[in-house]
This record gives sequence, structure tokens and C-alpha cells, in this order.
Amino acid sequence: MDFDEIKQILEMMREHELSEFELERDNFKLRVRKNAGGHWPASAPAGAPLPVYAPPVPLPGHVAAAPAVAAPAATVLTAADEEMELAVVKSPIVGTFYRAAEPDTKPFTDVGERVKKGQVLCIIEAMKLMNEINAEIDGEVVKVYVENGQAVQYGERLLAIKPA
Repeated sequence: MDFDEIKQILEMMREHELSEFELERDNFKLRVRKNAGGHWPASAPAGAPLPVYAPPVPLPGHVAAAPAVAAPAATVLTAADEEMELAVVKSPIVGTFYRAAEPDTKPFTDVGERVKKGQVLCIIEAMKLMNEINAEIDGEVVKVYVENGQAVQYGERLLAIKPA
């Protein structure tokens, strides 16, 4: 793959407003992901395999006040939170998101709790199989994006972790 082909891919992503693109051909893998600010953080050198890495994503917006009826997983974010870097845990599969192993048990983790690398954060049920989603870094859970029992798609945001 040469520079012109990568340039065409970037132009296609802009034209079709894609936020992520992945291409795998022979022993070459290219993944391009656009940050929320509209910047392009990654591109592949010609002929070299690209390591798979998802940089922490800055928190997209800021909420001035809590809603009248807040969900248990809702978090009020301040302007200071807006600028911190977060590692976003995304769903690796399509399925149903669960915060706890059973309906009447304590969630695996909650907003404000510290997590360790390898710790179970949640479960995604797919085709009657329970798939544990583990933390990839040490840090503090600052946001839960989905409700318990909600269907999730591949790549959908599940949780945000502030790295330790």
C-alpha cells in the first residue's frame, strides 16, 4: 500500500463521514480512527503492519446540570472533566450488556470505583454465552454509557476509565 492509496482512504472517510476504517490485506493491516475533534490520529507507514491501538478518547461534551430524574449510572461532568483523557471500553461483540452476573447482585464495577487491569467490568451475552469484558488498564470508572440489559452493537461505548 502506498501513500496515494492511504490518501484515497482518508478522502473516502471524510466524504462518507466515517469515524473508523479498517483494512486487512495479506500481511498488512491498516486501522484509521478519527478523534471526536475531527483529527486523524493514525495512519500506516507504507508496507509496514500497523499495531492495533486505540488511544484514549477525550470526553465529548459537558453537562451543566443533572437531569431531574437521573439514571443510576448517570454522571454529571464538569468543564475540568471535559479536558481529561479517558480510555473508552467498547463492545467487542453484538449482544446484551449486563453490569452484574445476576439481576439481584452488586455490579462488577460502578462510577467512581478503581479497577485493575484484567478485572471484569461487565458481561455481554451473545447467543446464550456470557462474555466477560475485562479492564485493559488500571484506573477509575468515570462513565457508564449503556443501561443494564440494553442491546449493544460491535464497537459501541460501554464504559470510560480515567487511567491511573
